[in-house]
Amino acid sequence: MPTPPATPLETFPNPAPQRDFHIHMEIPEFTCLCPKTGQPDFATLLLDYIPDATCIELKSLKLYIWSFRNTGCFHEDVSNRILDDLASATDPRYMRLTARFYVRGGVFTTVVAEHRKAGWTPAPMVQLGDFASQCNTRG
Repeated sequence: MPTPPATPLETFPNPAPQRDFHIHMEIPEFTCLCPKTGQPDFATLLLDYIPDATCIELKSLKLYIWSFRNTGCFHEDVSNRILDDLASATDPRYMRLTARFYVRGGVFTTVVAEHRKAGWTPAPMVQLGDFASQCNTRG
């Protein structure tokens, strides 16, 4: 098991805890190391969550994500670990992490992990359309 990142995740109070609202983040520069070869693995992380009492502070998130740069991790492990760490820090109503790893040996890997707070029931969804891509690395 890799050592925990040295950078703690910081939070701030949810400015609108009376309602469910969706926070969407794209992190296009995630890197870690292949635990077998030591070569770098690159991914775009998509974080979607509905906060409860707290939200993730962005600078601490950036430093936390950077802390994996020299850590050997399998894609499945690091994706679930990041979700667990983020959910533990914020205790959200709902959180989903999608990790889209770039091609390695002819294989693209996408890992999707979710967390739901016990007892939370989402309000009926109003479909307004998806967020447009915010970077030029995906179609």
